[in-house]
Amino acid sequence: MTGDPLPDPFAGQPDWAPRPPRPVLLTPSGEQFDLRGRRVLVGLPGLGWRADLRSDERVVQGSRTYVPVIPEQEWYRAEAEQIEVFAPLVPADRVWVETLGEAAGPDLGVRMPAGDVLSRLVSLDRPAHRPPLPVVEADSVAGRRVVHVADTVERRDLRAVTEVYTSTDGDICVRVTPELDWYRWGWSGQPPTTLEIPVHLLWIE
Repeated sequence: MTGDPLPDPFAGQPDWAPRPPRPVLLTPSGEQFDLRGRRVLVGLPGLGWRADLRSDERVVQGSRTYVPVIPEQEWYRAEAEQIEVFAPLVPADRVWVETLGEAAGPDLGVRMPAGDVLSRLVSLDRPAHRPPLPVVEADSVAGRRVVHVADTVERRDLRAVTEVYTSTDGDICVRVTPELDWYRWGWSGQPPTTLEIPVHLLWIE
């Protein structure tokens, strides 16, 4: 490893910035019609929230409505291997569903400097989700959900397998894999197939 500075992925195009992907929004499960396979968060206002979960269709028992919710890895395994897994029933009013918002322009607005605690404050009344963050601005990326944006196409359901590194061609890149392969790596030990993506085309979801 030399002490030479890393190449600038935006060099030669100072007036250009990649278009960010659509942001993830969180809506109460009661506003969604089809819940099977949806990414969800569960929790209680004032307590906290649990993510990396998937839901199934609502279940009505007596006068209450519930949503079956399972860890995302178990959902992928059930789908891939066609097996049944146990899904706890969570009261519907404690389940929030991830949806995609409207496309934004290249400028997502002013991002506060890293370390500014006040800019990160949220309300505990509902789960919060950050806007997409360019990987080039993130402090770490391995294991995170990422979006590959090429022209106007968004490729989602990806996980970063590496941190940022310099490729053999001198580009700054990150290796990514489909999320199914990421989780299969965990339950079977089978290494995933990865793809090398230039860092300026990747956003943390």
